[in-house]
Amino acid sequence: MITFHAYDTATISTLRAGGPDVYGNPAERATSDGKGKPCRCCLNQVPDGADMLIAAARPFPDLHPYAETGPIFLCADDCDRYAGDGVPDILRTSVQYLLKGYSADHRIVYGTGQITPASDVSEYAEKLLDMDDVAFVDVRSATNNCFLTRITRTI
Repeated sequence: MITFHAYDTATISTLRAGGPDVYGNPAERATSDGKGKPCRCCLNQVPDGADMLIAAARPFPDLHPYAETGPIFLCADDCDRYAGDGVPDILRTSVQYLLKGYSADHRIVYGTGQITPASDVSEYAEKLLDMDDVAFVDVRSATNNCFLTRITRTI
């Protein structure tokens, strides 16, 4: 079994409180149109008309060549953090996603990156997590390369 994870709780709290993103800037505030604005906390679309935050994020603990940085969206107000049960709603809004396996030291495991149909995300993630050198799988937008969620093996 696998578990889908929302973005780091401490980072989300910092951004919502006006703290800096990974570039040292406060998150931008905007109003969602309800389309293509996946919140990395609840793992749902930010609702149409709702306030949202846009921030630079790096889902890795340290700077290194594989520590990709990109934009994320968050509901500006507190939302229910995704509990990790089943495929989250944000992975039901596109036809395909980019999945990549990473080692325990947060390096890409070469040969694992694949554009994957939405219907096959769980299956491909499980296949990658069965590899000895893959500690987690990151799911990104196949068109914009934005980080969406991290997948780990359920323990």
